[in-house]
Amino acid sequence: MKEKDILSKISEEQKRKLLAEAKEARMKAYAPYSGYQVGAALLTSSGRIFRGANIENVSYGATICAERVAAVKAVSEGEDQFLALAVIADSEEPGSPCGICRQFLAEFAPKLPLIMGNLQGKVEVGRLDEYLPRAFDKEYLK
Repeated sequence: MKEKDILSKISEEQKRKLLAEAKEARMKAYAPYSGYQVGAALLTSSGRIFRGANIENVSYGATICAERVAAVKAVSEGEDQFLALAVIADSEEPGSPCGICRQFLAEFAPKLPLIMGNLQGKVEVGRLDEYLPRAFDKEYLK
């Protein structure tokens, strides 16, 4: 599949569904320190959607982002073929995975389509490799 075709494989209906799932997941966020609640919805090749919400900790390094929660849930259920990820936050611009999440997701799907939105309805679509060029990968270990 050509790189540019990856995004076109995600229908508008799927994008809307993933954003709605991410918005629902956001309601489960535990963000008592930042107040910044994020939701994520990850579509896998089996058609399952795994939701995640950010979970903060007083020791900030122990905090886990919504995107990684969704990915860990998927992988722990035997699903490691990721087709698309939606992220939503209450921010001026659409929510976007942080650097750690980008690297984590690149392990499984370097060209993962990203659907990023905010509560006001602004949406941005891209591919993970556009947001994390030259990701560290297994080739560096050889």
